[in-house]
Amino acid sequence: MEQTWRWYGPRDAVTLADARQAGATGIVTALHDIAPGEVWPVEAIEERKRIVEAAGLRWSVVESVNVSEEIKKRGKPWRSHIDNYIATLRNLAACGIHTVCYNFMPVLDWLRTDLEWELPDGSISMRFEADALAAFDLFLLKRPGAEADWSEQQQQGAHARFQQMTESERDQLARTVLAGLPGTTEVYSLDYVRAAIASYGEIGQDGLRANLGEFLRAVCPHAEEFGVRLCMHPDDPPRPLLGLPRIASTMEDLIFLIDQTPEQANGVTFCSGSLGARPDNDLPAIMQRVASRIRFVHLRSTKREASRDAFYEAAHLAGDVDIVTMMKILVREERRRAAIGEIAPIPFRSDHGNKILTDIGRPCVPGYPAVGRLRGLAELRGVLTAVEALT
Repeated sequence: MEQTWRWYGPRDAVTLADARQAGATGIVTALHDIAPGEVWPVEAIEERKRIVEAAGLRWSVVESVNVSEEIKKRGKPWRSHIDNYIATLRNLAACGIHTVCYNFMPVLDWLRTDLEWELPDGSISMRFEADALAAFDLFLLKRPGAEADWSEQQQQGAHARFQQMTESERDQLARTVLAGLPGTTEVYSLDYVRAAIASYGEIGQDGLRANLGEFLRAVCPHAEEFGVRLCMHPDDPPRPLLGLPRIASTMEDLIFLIDQTPEQANGVTFCSGSLGARPDNDLPAIMQRVASRIRFVHLRSTKREASRDAFYEAAHLAGDVDIVTMMKILVREERRRAAIGEIAPIPFRSDHGNKILTDIGRPCVPGYPAVGRLRGLAELRGVLTAVEALT
């Protein structure tokens, strides 16, 4: 398996030198300055690739070529955005880059309610709490019809949570929830998010699934021709949010995804942290079911809080996720592929990481500190070494 590291480009405070010293050989990056729906020029791809290779590393995975909201909604320019997506895949393949992660989450790419949650050992984690999200939804966003999505008990918890918060804490919650796409510094406005959510009002889960199918049937034949492997990331967290539909949260969802097209280009990014935040997801069973279509792996662990509808990101070998069992499945799958002539290793990365030691006080993209991820990758490398020797 290939050990990779997410890097947000030249402005990332965590450098390529940090990634190399952490033991990664592959880099996961993207051209975050190019808006969804636009074509990635060959020249820009080659320049990013040159920077990565000059550091002694390889650009292994694109995360992400973002799918525009117009494609997700089948808005008026959706066809031209599809054509541009195909052109970007062609350009990436021409530059020797063949694994592309994407997601189909509407409006908000991922969501937490606290980016600086202090754990008992002093490390800093990210956390999701339903009461805090309900407080944001009901009393800050004031989304029309929000009351119907929260039970009476949840509304009471949200009200209590909101009353406990200072103005500064309310502002911080809003900024956290309204953060833009990963790799950007954009924070969406309340008005923008209200309007964006409303634009999905008539689509619903069935409509979003149908639009995903249209996207895959339009793109995957071309991806197959180019030798590109697309891999969709699960919802993060795997639950409906702010009235928006979610269609990549369960085994059923991933099977639906795979069933949309016959091409091997249609694959999965298996994220143990995203799927693991849902208590009814049996991660080893899901991984086993979709193993042949896994093209990229995010390994991390979450810890669900039994006393409330919440979870935080735990150390990689702690929490509720059985990393060892999943590593066994991945090693067996990689060996199966090798036996039939598929020699490319499965890329994985230590997804996210808690701030520890010198991470604390050092700027970084939320969830992507240097030392916390180094610890995670070292732990995963140890598990991988043991599993390969014993399996």
